[in-house]
Amino acid sequence: MNIEEYIENIDDRWKTAFSNTWKTIGGNIPEGFEAEMQHGMPTYTVPKETYPKGYHVDGEALPFIGVAAQKRHLAIYHMGIYRDEQLHGWLIEEYPKHMKTKLDMGKSCIRFSNLDKVPYDLIGELAGKMTVEQWVGLYESKKP
Repeated sequence: MNIEEYIENIDDRWKTAFSNTWKTIGGNIPEGFEAEMQHGMPTYTVPKETYPKGYHVDGEALPFIGVAAQKRHLAIYHMGIYRDEQLHGWLIEEYPKHMKTKLDMGKSCIRFSNLDKVPYDLIGELAGKMTVEQWVGLYESKKP
């Protein structure tokens, strides 16, 4: 399945929010990341041409930001917030400036269940906060 097919198969209630989120990330992510299907979702990755070692789990391109339409929420998987305490702290501090609801977040996953209240400006800013070089350097420095 490719990204277009993924979007076509999303439940109609998630389709607009997913598309807006994906476009927001794509419009703000620094140069060098590539969009592809990875781990069952559209994901921006560091291509193997740039980082030949790839992801330690499966050897594929190094994932950075993925977006998935789940049963009960829209999920953004941002590997940088999992690995970078400063970026994680920035998100926690900025979130209330954009949203009145509590941040629903796991280690790398930000979840939105109210699709009328997705903070696209914040998502765009988050997507642009880390370059390919910074992400690879951080990944290498904290690789298991």
